Amino acid sequence: MEDNGHVINIPLIPLRGLSIFPYMVLHFDVGRKKSIKALEAAMAKDQRIFLTTQFDIDNDSPESTDFYKVGTICKIKQMLKLPGDAIRVLVEGIQRAEVLTISEETPYFRVDVTTYVDTVEIDKETKALMRSCTAAFEKYIATTNRVSADVILSVTSIDEPGRLADTIAAQLTLKTEQKQELINAVDVKVRLENLYKILLTEVEILEVEKNINDKVKSQINKSQKEYYLREQIKAIRDELGEEDAQEDEIEEMRHKLKKLKLSKKIDKKIVAEIDRYSRLSPSSAESGVIRSYVNWILDLPWKKETKDQIDLVKAQTILDEDHFGLETVKERVVEYLAVRDLTQSMKGPIICLVGPPGVGKTSIAKSIARSLNREFVRMSLGGVRDEAEIRGHRRTYIGAIPGRIINGIKEAGTKNPVFLFDEIDKLSSDFRGDPASALLEVLDPEQNKEFTDHYLEVPFDLSKVMFVTTANSLNTIPRPLLDRMEVIQVSGYTEYEKLNIAKKYLVPKKMEEHGLQKSGLSVSDEGLLEIIRKYTRESGVRELERKIADLCRKAAVRIVKGEVKSVRITEKNIDKYLGKSRYHYDLISDENQIGIVTGLAWTAVGGETLSIEVNTMKGKGKLQLTGQLGDVMKESAQAALSYIRTIAKDYGIADDFYETIDLHVHIPEGAIPKDGPSAGITMATTMISALSQIPVNRYVAMTGEITLRGRVLAIGGFKEKALAAKRAGIKKILFPFDNVKDLEDIPESVKKEIEFVPVKSMDDVLEHALAREEK
Repeated sequence: MEDNGHVINIPLIPLRGLSIFPYMVLHFDVGRKKSIKALEAAMAKDQRIFLTTQFDIDNDSPESTDFYKVGTICKIKQMLKLPGDAIRVLVEGIQRAEVLTISEETPYFRVDVTTYVDTVEIDKETKALMRSCTAAFEKYIATTNRVSADVILSVTSIDEPGRLADTIAAQLTLKTEQKQELINAVDVKVRLENLYKILLTEVEILEVEKNINDKVKSQINKSQKEYYLREQIKAIRDELGEEDAQEDEIEEMRHKLKKLKLSKKIDKKIVAEIDRYSRLSPSSAESGVIRSYVNWILDLPWKKETKDQIDLVKAQTILDEDHFGLETVKERVVEYLAVRDLTQSMKGPIICLVGPPGVGKTSIAKSIARSLNREFVRMSLGGVRDEAEIRGHRRTYIGAIPGRIINGIKEAGTKNPVFLFDEIDKLSSDFRGDPASALLEVLDPEQNKEFTDHYLEVPFDLSKVMFVTTANSLNTIPRPLLDRMEVIQVSGYTEYEKLNIAKKYLVPKKMEEHGLQKSGLSVSDEGLLEIIRKYTRESGVRELERKIADLCRKAAVRIVKGEVKSVRITEKNIDKYLGKSRYHYDLISDENQIGIVTGLAWTAVGGETLSIEVNTMKGKGKLQLTGQLGDVMKESAQAALSYIRTIAKDYGIADDFYETIDLHVHIPEGAIPKDGPSAGITMATTMISALSQIPVNRYVAMTGEITLRGRVLAIGGFKEKALAAKRAGIKKILFPFDNVKDLEDIPESVKKEIEFVPVKSMDDVLEHALAREEK
């Protein structure tokens, strides 16, 4: 042992989660390369090493500031190599020391430390502290089972105060900070005082723990006693001929099961479960699980169903009352009723209503249920990513319940409700399974006759359920799932349709909600059209409904204040109630222009007009595309450019334009991403106009994709695009010949104002689009 204050140079190892005191023997594993090198250096010299504790146990590469400066100089007693390059070390603490300087940090820590030797006068106070610590340690051992009782014999034989404190501290289960506090205490009296405080606290905590354990044990004994007494009461009741509550419940279960008249296979399974339940104690956990399972089976509507209301005229009236327009959907429901009336038996169809938000897809499903006189169940699939939501949890899991489909059937109380799967295109999947795949069985008329929920483990017939699904887009619905559904497109409303919906449904509904009498608020047709055109931009009517509600609130304030008795809204005073208009639609230019063409696009909120511009500049044939264009539109521009090179002579364009002229194609509103396969002919037309200096007819708009040979391909969203063209004042629309069939969907009011011209090739497009006389 070195003298007090002696400075020595020694390797250092920071310990993780361990502390070592002088006179303490400790073994630990060393795996870090830096620590192994420190061990090797110590063994090569005098087998002495300095051990201290690092602050963060999770720090795998401690720096010079990451460990305590006071630690223990130890003697390496034994080293044993373990598999995986680790080393198990046995060390014995010699004396305290404190780091003065760090002489080396690589390849291992080597430090200069000053040593401390315990020097204390053994006076009365010191002896009293030693006795107090020893007595408290004896009480600690008596209270806990963590320390062997033999240790007290070795402790009582120690005469040195410092060694006594260190030996006791080494036996305690303390936090790293508490142990370090004792290691830092170089003064022996301070060390003994701190140790005594810690011992008293630990003994108090252990006594509280012991009291808690005794209480828990007595409660367990009480439960066992109660079970024994219940069994005695049961035996006494059997002798007296009295039946207990469980027996009554079991008898009721058997009666319900017999009344249901289920198939032999299901009946046999449920009888077995009821028998198991009858043999279990009511207080057992398994008893509750079986009771819940049997009740689920018995509460399902196995045989109960509502009778369809087969009255086509009444059904048509209900559908017309609830929704204006949507003729295709109404027609499909009436067709289903007609076939059902003829066959008296038909599997429930799976209808998928696809359209933008706010067009009334969910309310259509409610109207279908009302027209059929069926119960209605709705299940939102937005964000569902757990297969158990569809099929349920297996009964082996704690807290298992059936899936939401079976739960919905139970709530409906019939086996043939109208079941709505809302937002089917928003399904997700992760490690918990793929709900979309689980829906394949549910939505397949050939399979859902025996749908098996994981919880029920018995088949339930879903073939008579009329499933209706809704989606904003078909792109994210898996193809196998989409194959099982009949898709009905619910496109956006025209201004005329929105006006009628507002007059017939929204205004009366909102006036009633806001407590306004019929004479309290009136909105002119022109005022409603102003809201539709300048305060909303949507395919549906949700925003329109919110604006009408806003008008009702403003009117209510004025009426309650006594300013007026009634409020009339017109296009002239609408801005006083709703503020300045939020939207404007692109209108046609005042004159024909070169290199500017009006295109038509489809968005989630309906149709839009896009003004595509092209500038030509001297250069090297570079094509620049701006306006947040997606990959499809970029490829359309490249295809259009290749086509133009083949017909350049016909329009007076130089043969080498692709080597001498740079083209810049831009679609305004560059902050909005744009993509889709319907801008090919628009880009080609505007490029040809810019290169040939032939203006484009300002009254013409167009949509369609282009091939390298100038053929025009079909597009989607034709109705929405036509409505957008009408708003912009367009007189002629050029569209792919393959979309002629879609003219049936265009309202007659639009057809009267716009000339629809089907085109097969770019020659047809340019013939109608270019204003050659103004060249």
